[in-house]
Amino acid sequence: MGVRLVNFATSKNLVVKSTMFPHRNIHKYTWASPDGKTHNQIDHVLIDRRWQSSVLDVRSFRRADCDTHHYLVIAKVRERLAVGIQAAQRFDRQRFNLRKLNELGFRKQYQIEITNRFAALENLNDDEDVNRTWENIKENVQTSAKESLGLHELKQHKPWFDEECLGFLDQR
Repeated sequence: MGVRLVNFATSKNLVVKSTMFPHRNIHKYTWASPDGKTHNQIDHVLIDRRWQSSVLDVRSFRRADCDTHHYLVIAKVRERLAVGIQAAQRFDRQRFNLRKLNELGFRKQYQIEITNRFAALENLNDDEDVNRTWENIKENVQTSAKESLGLHELKQHKPWFDEECLGFLDQR
């Protein structure tokens, strides 16, 4: 691999992935000389550093007939479509003020609250559906946390475009 390629990759925060996977040499070579005796790896796959774990494998295929001395380079890439769903779910959840658990008084109050709620759950019918039992446990933990710890309040950011900015625009 050339120095120019390495310098380019580091300057653009890229990673060379074609050299990182263990394959036999015939699957690493991407070019063959016209006489067929010399082989080199001169074609590479570059990817942004933050997405480097998405590349699962890179190798060359010698049988692809492209009427060239270069072999076909294939990269297997994992799609990451679930990120948007996780981000949407994050805002639906209630966030509890867990920092209060560091204080002894709030911790004791939460422990008592949980103990009382689970003591009431022990008297329930054992023949109940597993999903319903789970919902009861989840609901009790959330209610206990909300009553003893309270909800975590998100910081309200000041809008960056305020009256002062509007005044500067009017002056201009």
